[in-house]
Amino acid sequence: MLKVLGRRTSVNVQKVMWLTAELDLEVERVDIGGPFGGNDTPEYLSKNPNGLVPTLEDGDVVLWESHTIVRYLSEKYGRAPWSPEDAAGRALASQWMDWYLAQLHPPMTVIFWQLVRTAPEDRDMDAVHAAVEKAGKFWGLLDKQLGGGDYVTGKTPSLADIPVGCAVSRWYAMDVERPSLPNLKAWHERLQERPAYQGHVMMPLT
Repeated sequence: MLKVLGRRTSVNVQKVMWLTAELDLEVERVDIGGPFGGNDTPEYLSKNPNGLVPTLEDGDVVLWESHTIVRYLSEKYGRAPWSPEDAAGRALASQWMDWYLAQLHPPMTVIFWQLVRTAPEDRDMDAVHAAVEKAGKFWGLLDKQLGGGDYVTGKTPSLADIPVGCAVSRWYAMDVERPSLPNLKAWHERLQERPAYQGHVMMPLT
């Protein structure tokens, strides 16, 4: 059985758990990190030297970094549409996964930490406003991409939807001034209809 080490409220754990549910994989998740602690113990650090979550255990295979785990699960257990069948499809999905990490994740992290993890009196609202503006431009880029299909890379969902799909849930849950992006909004609504998304992504922010 697969084992995922990490608390369910972590956006990076959500990526992995959402995909395992879509692929109907049997998995045990163990609360690690945040209020549960345990991510700084010698045992955990021997598996994940970064002390972060998630960590995947699949028999003798131990992996960290959420996007690597998602790609691994797709390659080993995946099936269409989540796992693209050809090299071009896999590369296109990876492109959007890497784009999220490089471009969208940094401003989204600023917004989340300031509005969710920081007391109101300690928030740097100038940083929040700058990050919201930057994130809005990137969400606009994705909105344009979604104009060509129901999902990030076309008519069906794929690995490309996983990172941005988790992030968009936070984007609409946080109290920020968002630009009107109809394609993005419609895509988010489609994701919310999926039981796996409901069970592993749609939850209160902590």
